[in-house]
Amino acid sequence: MALTIEDVDRFEASRPRLEAIAYRLLGSASEAEDAVQETFLRWQAADVGQIRVPEAWLTKVLTNLCLNQLTSARARRETYVGEWLPEPLLAGDPMLGPADTAEQRESVSYAVLVLLERLSPNERAVYVLREAFGYPHREIAAILDLTEAASQQLHHRARKHVADGKARTEVDEAAARRIVDEFLAAATSGRTEPLVRLLTQDAVAVGDGGGKVPARAKAFRGALAVATFMRGLFKPGKAKRALIGGSPGVHATTANGDPALVAVLDGRIVGVICFAVTPEGITAIRSQVNPDKLERATRHWAGTDHGEPLLHAF
Repeated sequence: MALTIEDVDRFEASRPRLEAIAYRLLGSASEAEDAVQETFLRWQAADVGQIRVPEAWLTKVLTNLCLNQLTSARARRETYVGEWLPEPLLAGDPMLGPADTAEQRESVSYAVLVLLERLSPNERAVYVLREAFGYPHREIAAILDLTEAASQQLHHRARKHVADGKARTEVDEAAARRIVDEFLAAATSGRTEPLVRLLTQDAVAVGDGGGKVPARAKAFRGALAVATFMRGLFKPGKAKRALIGGSPGVHATTANGDPALVAVLDGRIVGVICFAVTPEGITAIRSQVNPDKLERATRHWAGTDHGEPLLHAF
């Protein structure tokens, strides 16, 4: 049965919410877009006139598509080259979804997206639907074909797993910029000590190159190891410029609500460095350099006013 203009408009009105759910579930903007498009195809093929609550129907279809995707993604990530990190979204990207509450902002933070990878698909779905979108357990149970008690139990387990691995404090825009400025000054000083002072003793640094851009296969752990690595990363060198094709401009911004640095070369984002910050200092530095995971960020960057770079790296 062909969709009416009203049916298409109804779906398009739901698209931003569906994309925000899918991104939190999958940790990938491109996969989220694909899942939402597949949901539209299911909507197109359905007898829409018989669907009593379109929002619930669309959420159920999308969530189950994402659950299937998560199951296959786990198998793919076992053969992924190096560390797998989520795809970062820059400030203002509508796929970040609602940010009215601390729970909503936290659910899309880079640190929490990394932690969500440890959950089972159902735990992740319950956590996202409950924490980020406020769905009652009765509706989550209907979406996932569970009992309400099972949904509550999954939510309890998921929250515990996330809380056990979480070390993040919300910072305002001014504080985020200050953190980034201090980090850049320390990283380009040529000395290790200023960086060590900004890091917690158990700090970790990890990068995702996806086998397409050089990135260390294992994380650096401990303040001294992380500081030594970051000092070397920002040290100028012809080999680095040759590898990347030039000297990228480095800008301060936020990604997934966290302080971040963006490296841009000829209008293309070649790296996003996200910082997880606590009152004790920077506890994690996660670098996304896989070009496949920077395409949406590059498109978003092209449409924003970002000013002059703070410096040119390498």
